[in-house]
Amino acid sequence: MGEQRTTKFPQDIIDEYAALGVDLPALFSAGHLGHRMGVEIVEASAERVVGTMPVEGNTQPYGLLHGGASAVLAETLGSIGSMLHGRSAKIAVGVDLNCTHHRGARSGLVTGVATPLHRGRSTATYEIVITDEQDKRVCTARLTCMLRDARPGDADHVPGAARGFAAGTEGA
Repeated sequence: MGEQRTTKFPQDIIDEYAALGVDLPALFSAGHLGHRMGVEIVEASAERVVGTMPVEGNTQPYGLLHGGASAVLAETLGSIGSMLHGRSAKIAVGVDLNCTHHRGARSGLVTGVATPLHRGRSTATYEIVITDEQDKRVCTARLTCMLRDARPGDADHVPGAARGFAAGTEGA
């Protein structure tokens, strides 16, 4: 958690959100929960989202990575991919999350990689594979997000959004 990383975004996405006055890194961050858990987004596009999370501080009573922590990482990564797929005209809302925990992790960082299984007009589904530092699979998750049209009131909940953010999405 000590070193600061810069998330890599596709330039067309950066330009689209900048024109709307949106702070893209803030919008596609891990959010308050992810921040408290140490989630860092390393790379983000609709085709692939990569993030890391420390095991330390995110364990259950036996000292293993908590399954709920894996679920937070998975939902964060899949949601970011869905948001990037939907672009500024859509809001991604998680509607189904499934996690299978394969092995425990006691220390270090875990890395999640989200890739799309389906990207449609109204839903997006991502598979998220979480591995430990030895590249052993810790968890496999699947997230489906509903993609709904952005509305003017949505801008009130978007970090760094300009007043015209959701209003400016018609025809986007």
